[in-house]
Amino acid sequence: MAGKIDARLNELGIVLPESIPPAANYVPWVRTGNLLFIAGQVPVRDGKDIHTGKLGANISMEQGQECARLCAINILSHVRNALDGDLDRVVRCVRLTGFVNSTPDFGQQPLVINGASDVMVAVFGDAGRHSRAAVGNAALPRNVPVEVDAIFEVR
Repeated sequence: MAGKIDARLNELGIVLPESIPPAANYVPWVRTGNLLFIAGQVPVRDGKDIHTGKLGANISMEQGQECARLCAINILSHVRNALDGDLDRVVRCVRLTGFVNSTPDFGQQPLVINGASDVMVAVFGDAGRHSRAAVGNAALPRNVPVEVDAIFEVR
């Protein structure tokens, strides 16, 4: 039987993809005690980057938020794997760190990363409210517009 969080994902129309394998010498997640650390996720769907470029240049705010949302969905895919398929074991989303590939004069990184934050709150309710950083970067891997990592408290 599907759990409460799986039912919520279904209500929201969110289908978690298969987890994206690491692109280099790291693991996608590490659990220590009751904390689960998810490696940075980029906006990949069906093995392809959905956008490339910079906010403030060729990527719109809406595209940036779409990328952040997809990063959050990819994060949840890894959380599901780390918890043997049981997302109800998430106690709370503790922290998100969002990296935004942006021009030097772009200053709306928090609005971009809201795309990821909104997913966590929609999925987990109050347990999805988290601390956060939203940081502008000169470049990100493969020129993707956004990367997001996460920390969860789990049981």
